[in-house]
Amino acid sequence: MTDRILIIDFGSQVTQLIARRVREAGVYSEIVPFNKAEEMLKDFNPKGVILSGGPSSVNDIDTPRAPKALWDMNIPVLGICYGEQTMCEELGGTVETSEEREFGRASVEVTQNCALFEGIWQKGSSYQVWMSHGDRVTSLPSGFKAVAVSENAPYAAIANEDKKFYAVQFHPEVVHTLDGAKLLTNFVKNIALCSGDWTMASFKETAIAAVRKQVGDKQVICGLSGGVDSSVVAVLLHEAIGDQLTCVFVDHGLMRANEADEVVSLFKDHYKIKLIHKDVSDMFLGALEGVDDPEKKRKIIGGLFIDVFDKEAKKIGGADFLAQGTLYPDVIESVSFTGGPSVTIKSHHNVGGLPERMNMDLVEPLRELFKDEVRLLGIELGLPEAFIKRHPFPGPGLAIRIPGAVTKEKCDILRKADVIYLDEIKKAGLYDEIWQAFTVLLPVKTVGVMGDQRTYDYVCALRAVTSTDGMTADSYPFEHKFLGRVMTRIINEVRGINRVVYDITSKPPGTIEWE
Repeated sequence: MTDRILIIDFGSQVTQLIARRVREAGVYSEIVPFNKAEEMLKDFNPKGVILSGGPSSVNDIDTPRAPKALWDMNIPVLGICYGEQTMCEELGGTVETSEEREFGRASVEVTQNCALFEGIWQKGSSYQVWMSHGDRVTSLPSGFKAVAVSENAPYAAIANEDKKFYAVQFHPEVVHTLDGAKLLTNFVKNIALCSGDWTMASFKETAIAAVRKQVGDKQVICGLSGGVDSSVVAVLLHEAIGDQLTCVFVDHGLMRANEADEVVSLFKDHYKIKLIHKDVSDMFLGALEGVDDPEKKRKIIGGLFIDVFDKEAKKIGGADFLAQGTLYPDVIESVSFTGGPSVTIKSHHNVGGLPERMNMDLVEPLRELFKDEVRLLGIELGLPEAFIKRHPFPGPGLAIRIPGAVTKEKCDILRKADVIYLDEIKKAGLYDEIWQAFTVLLPVKTVGVMGDQRTYDYVCALRAVTSTDGMTADSYPFEHKFLGRVMTRIINEVRGINRVVYDITSKPPGTIEWE
């Protein structure tokens, strides 16, 4: 079994980044909410534990704490921000609320060498970090020493070398902390002594073996949406169980241009996977008629998907399992560790299970992976690179890229605009630099003049963002000349649109999707 790191989450919006940095070091990691950590510690057998940040104050009543058993397990522990504070408070130190808070970029000075800094930070030097705290440690537990200070944090980093307990007030997981990823690598490899042998090739073999063990000789039905996640699931399952898999591709009429034909060609003709192509676009568009609330749209689409799966499973003699492309961020957010809005955000995933009437169990082989890791797995499985690198497309499709009521006419207009936008991006050689680019048909019409005639047509918005993991994003800085070319083509070639705008909104840490 590969070495593992457990991350105990106290509600930080960037906890997922800790897991990502650990995995980037070749070490498998999982996140567990603080209130389930004690049980997980027994079953997970980690070689080290990382305590995340969080919004609470250890001085308040009933705020989160690490399990008491953790401190006697004789394994390395790293506390980050709130994680440092709860470590100190639980082990006999003190934490106080300070008037001198630190938020954003700050500088720390290394005052003592320690294993956490070895080969990276040097005594007597200062380094940029990212701070986000109002409370601060004011006295240390027995056995600890200060190894770094900042202007407003006398214990910006601390260490108990004998017990291999370390803690930092800053966030090493974010890119704003200089060499923060290297600090985390030091902890997992040089302190927790993890081998760093977790690769996508090893994950593939483990996942295939797990699917075979779970499924046995029974039948699996897979909901194929045409997106990367469900496509990787389908190819992985086909490699694991062959003809025991039947894919159902539900064409809901809300896909990108020509996407249905591409899906059928790749999976039915190339991979020879048993594929049922159900064109139920009229059913979906009919159910969405007059519905403008995006959450209602999601529930309608999700409900119809389940209905179609249920019917098709019965037609093939009754499938025992339903496979889907649930990812690790879906699982984390749907648990709603700290009572946030994640259940609403992830309502289009069945991460909480399926309706009892379906009488099937779930197969979710990607449940432990982040979005970009799924792409690496797809390459490992031999999926075409052009398919793997295709920009993400949400399950509800165009329904949520058309704010307001959805109609076939609006879908057709939006598809034509989308083709032009992506075509120009590819011609400019920018497609692979952008995580996701798409068009949105806004629910407003404007008066315009085209030639000698007035028009009254829709406004189209363009979006393009850069991201490595689909969790945070920034708008792509197109040149005005490029945007002018795209806008001119859309207005000239797409009837129904007379104005185009570019949305430069960025996506902050902690949110899940950019759709």
